[in-house]
Amino acid sequence: MNSSSSLVFIVDDVAENIQIAISHLQELGCNFAYALSGEQALARIPIAKPQLILMDVMMPGMDGFQTVVQLKKDRYAGSIPVIFLTARTSVEDVVRGFDLGGVDYITKPFNGMELRARVRNHLELYSYRTELAALVEKRTYAIEQLQDVVIEAMGEMAEYRDQETGSHIRRTMEYVRLLAEATALNGHYTEQLTREYIGILYKSAPLHDIGKVGVPDRILLKPGRLTPEEFTLMQKHTLYGETIISNLEQMAGQNTAFLRCAKEISGSHHERFDGSGYPRGLKGEAIPLSGRLMTIADIYDALVCKRIYKPALSHEVAMEIMTRDNQAAFDPILLNTLVQVQHEFHAIACDYAE
Repeated sequence: MNSSSSLVFIVDDVAENIQIAISHLQELGCNFAYALSGEQALARIPIAKPQLILMDVMMPGMDGFQTVVQLKKDRYAGSIPVIFLTARTSVEDVVRGFDLGGVDYITKPFNGMELRARVRNHLELYSYRTELAALVEKRTYAIEQLQDVVIEAMGEMAEYRDQETGSHIRRTMEYVRLLAEATALNGHYTEQLTREYIGILYKSAPLHDIGKVGVPDRILLKPGRLTPEEFTLMQKHTLYGETIISNLEQMAGQNTAFLRCAKEISGSHHERFDGSGYPRGLKGEAIPLSGRLMTIADIYDALVCKRIYKPALSHEVAMEIMTRDNQAAFDPILLNTLVQVQHEFHAIACDYAE
């Protein structure tokens, strides 16, 4: 960072002390702002957004230590480096200053050359830290974008073999996010349905049918009703999916929230709330919430879209089947939420129609 673009904020209740500090730092080419009290500093610093704060300790009212404690509560101001510049020289005060997050502690009277050198160093360190954080954020975003592409590509490997479900992935992603957000807004499952978790659900959804890669084409693409033996084989796609994602976890060397959620969805989206589903016959809340959400999304989409073994049904007929004929199969809270947002579900089905 060029020092001429840096703003140093000085907090001292004695205006003369501020002028002395500025006189020693002027040759750095910095810009300066100031406050004559801790209270004034708390009001001005978040607006000024300086790169460095010089903080006196002994001030009437709120002292420098108390001011820094309050600054640390602010998302931006709490990250600004603070140099304590004070006449208090005890070891206890120095230690307290560092404990509160100060990056340096300079005692008065100070040497101008020393002050200038320390300020220059801390401005450079702040610049390097800021640039590194920006670079990490940029590269993290690029990695996440690549991850999203790979996830959808993996999901589509299975869907491309299932000729009638080309846009199924995109629709179920949107259904799951909508249903999860609406459920949380209604005050249900709020401990689980955080914004972060809903984002993970959305990204995990494409892998719900990844296990279909292990199902023979003669079964996956059969236009008529499956025999009991064929249906047993089809059911195994849930377990195949779990195995595939478990292998991904082993290759990654860690059990990430994303892969954990994807494995839950893959293995449980055919379970039913009344215990009549597969592969394990789980019942009620023994079924992971991620799976219960995907169950509603997956079944709604299967009903309103044409499949190789059936024609598409209207939104109205699909809702009647789900809410009247098969309501015991679904989490009642999620089913009630579906009724509330059914028109948005229908809109998603239309927006991403084949």
